[in-house]
Amino acid sequence: MSDAKLRNAPRFERDWKHLTAQQQATFRKVITDAFVPDLASPDRPFRPGLRVKGVTAHPGVFEMTWDSDGRATFSYGEERIPGQVHVIWRRVGAHAIFTPPPGP
Repeated sequence: MSDAKLRNAPRFERDWKHLTAQQQATFRKVITDAFVPDLASPDRPFRPGLRVKGVTAHPGVFEMTWDSDGRATFSYGEERIPGQVHVIWRRVGAHAIFTPPPGP
């Protein structure tokens, strides 16, 4: 597997705009320095500090920790370029991204 290709869901884009510049920089650094290299190494799991795990209520969706209260969710899409993992970022923010919106 070579380079990973990443794409963002519309909800992620809205969440992103609510992050501070420092939070955005931290997220980018974690993705560049840890997530993408781990993703490109199929012979080993993600490093423990990322705390990547499946979201129980949503099969096929995973969460990761990118800061003390920084969380992001993602799923895998179909390869667009053969041999390259395709990641779809779904949500980003604090732990509150896991709280369902208020109902009627």
